[in-house]
Amino acid sequence: MTQALPASGTVHWLGTGLSTGSGLRLLVERAPRVLMWGRTTDRAERCLERVGAGGRADTRAYDLAAAGAELRPGDVLVSMLPAAEHPALARLCVERGAHFACSSYVSEAVQELAPAAEPAGVVLLTEAGLDPGIDHLFADLLVARARAAIGDGPATAEFTSYCGGLPAEPNEFRYRFSWAPRGVLSALRAPARYIDRGETAVAQRPWEATRPLVLDGETFEAYPNRDSIPYLAQYELPSSWRPWTFVRGTLRLAGWLAAWAEVFAELRRGDDGRIAALADELAARYPTTEDDRDRVVLSVALSVRADGGGGGGGAGWSGSYLLDLVGDATESAMARCVSLPLAFGVTEILAGRVPAGLRQAAGGRSDGGRSGGIGGGSGGDGSRAGDAERWLAFLAENGVGHRVT
Repeated sequence: MTQALPASGTVHWLGTGLSTGSGLRLLVERAPRVLMWGRTTDRAERCLERVGAGGRADTRAYDLAAAGAELRPGDVLVSMLPAAEHPALARLCVERGAHFACSSYVSEAVQELAPAAEPAGVVLLTEAGLDPGIDHLFADLLVARARAAIGDGPATAEFTSYCGGLPAEPNEFRYRFSWAPRGVLSALRAPARYIDRGETAVAQRPWEATRPLVLDGETFEAYPNRDSIPYLAQYELPSSWRPWTFVRGTLRLAGWLAAWAEVFAELRRGDDGRIAALADELAARYPTTEDDRDRVVLSVALSVRADGGGGGGGAGWSGSYLLDLVGDATESAMARCVSLPLAFGVTEILAGRVPAGLRQAAGGRSDGGRSGGIGGGSGGDGSRAGDAERWLAFLAENGVGHRVT
């Protein structure tokens, strides 16, 4: 692994949206210098006030050229902007010898920068939020625990990872919009690929694969999203384990499927103009207001049974992690769960504990080995699981706890 360029101590935080929370305040407290970039300086100042860091960081009006003019070697640029803007920002960081961090999924365009980033000593930290992010930490720990209990011999594995941003007080629609409404509907139009009963399955309409899921006595509705298959390699399940179930997906409140019946009818018709208009209508009817409290639920579970001879099953093991957090008057649950893990990743970059190259949270690889975890396997016990434990301990200390079984 290539050592990263020493961090300068300056952090540029780009974006003032709803996912910017107490992680920003923590960085203002810990980093030598923070520049807060908003659409205007007034928006940047209001964001700092909202997170309890008013008057404690420099503010700037954002555009790419202005940010580039102030970016210096060793700086860390944190993007809370839409994912479509990340390739240009990451490319700028590689060119300037600065480090990049975000909570979004790795895009192909960002992956293509990895071969240039590593020899340049630049860290590209991605998937360091809630989902993706904390879900990766849970998965790394579950796989490590299962391997310790079962070993790497032939076995059958069932893995599920579901996350949802939910209204804390259910309404008749079973949902409230807190981010781009068109993005919510667009995600439902994207096919999902996963493993079901040992075979690859594709849900062209993900909601049609919804099933009930009981967590801690409460029934939810869960469906697959995106492409789960690459995470078999990222989570490093032993090749001798046969995945019977492997799915990453979205969690909704019970009754969501029925409440959204008219929405699904529009999605089936596929009229782009009508769907765009519907998204705006729904956002106006079911917004998240200042009086509403949100709830984040993340459940990651793994069960493994070793293959046994003589027609009988072998030894079995199962475990799970559950995060269930409700927002309060000072901060939404989503802002806390996205911004805090990202802030921890940035503090690790500042401390020089992250190797150069493309990284995802504390674990895994999603691009054939070109990328790895934040600590590169250098956690407290010398493993990826050790990195994940350190990360989760930090989150628990800052109000994002979880339950383990």
